[in-house]
Amino acid sequence: MTSFVPSPSSNSAGSASGNQSSSDIEKLLVRGWASLPPEYAFPATAPSLEDARAYCKRLATSHYENFSVATWFLPKHLHQHFFNVYAYCRISDDLGDETGDTQVSLALLDCWEHELNRTYSALDGTGSASDVRHPVFVALAETIQSFAIPRHEFSDLLVAFRQDQTVTRYESFDDLLGYCRNSANPVGHLVLYLCGYKDDERQQLSDCTCTALQLANFWQDVAVDWKKGRAYLPLEDLRRFDVSEEQIAEGRFNRQFRELMRFEVERARQWFNRGFPLVKMVNRSLALDLELFSRGGLAILQAIEKQDYDVLVRRPSLSKLRKAQLAFRALAGRIAL
Repeated sequence: MTSFVPSPSSNSAGSASGNQSSSDIEKLLVRGWASLPPEYAFPATAPSLEDARAYCKRLATSHYENFSVATWFLPKHLHQHFFNVYAYCRISDDLGDETGDTQVSLALLDCWEHELNRTYSALDGTGSASDVRHPVFVALAETIQSFAIPRHEFSDLLVAFRQDQTVTRYESFDDLLGYCRNSANPVGHLVLYLCGYKDDERQQLSDCTCTALQLANFWQDVAVDWKKGRAYLPLEDLRRFDVSEEQIAEGRFNRQFRELMRFEVERARQWFNRGFPLVKMVNRSLALDLELFSRGGLAILQAIEKQDYDVLVRRPSLSKLRKAQLAFRALAGRIAL
């Protein structure tokens, strides 16, 4: 795909454009797009809506092994909208996590948000649709308009991805929850919007589930995140259980670390329990999806427990059989309904 690199114009906290010249930013963008899959690049001309839809579907169904399983349970007319939202989230995440260079990632995220802003400007009449060039946003515009999705649900994710570039430790659990509010919770809100739910009560219950899923992923990936220079275990908890960062770096598992992880696993399970009432407050198709993801997250916690909370030597994961069991259980429920 021929690439077109638009200049970012973002004033967001953590932006790469603060003290850099436009030529410096252009160089960062060129390096950044070159380091990512070629299909992520901006095309020289905007694709048709049909081509943009196909792009998002291809990205969604080829990048995440469980995504197609999830969409089995949702009405067919929503599939394309979920592909569009997923494509946005997937590329946003990769812009922040796959370049290996903080300044490059910040420049890319600024550029991506600029395209988001142009999309909303085109929709509210203050800009032109011809300004929107990336296939994700060409397709996403249709989804935004169809479901009246507020801009912040998309831009909050970019706040979290920028935060990952500059914040590598969290002093308290409340600080970590603040990160989850931007990194995980907007995804749940987007799902609710697509399924016709906009009320605060359902969004708050969704926040519990999304935060729980994020926590389960953090506890599963303690060693993986450490290699990236990040630690999501709250520092106050490390002190409470007498666990040091050096111990994590060296992969030394002991009784103190076991008790720390036991505490964190139970805390994540409590967040799942808080979110479960949402399953009875949405339509049956979405309820099955919510149950599948929640039980998948709980299964990760069980996998951590099964290996005696040692996440330093080996990353806990679900076997293909266990994933199939979870999917089959949800599918059986769908057939019964």
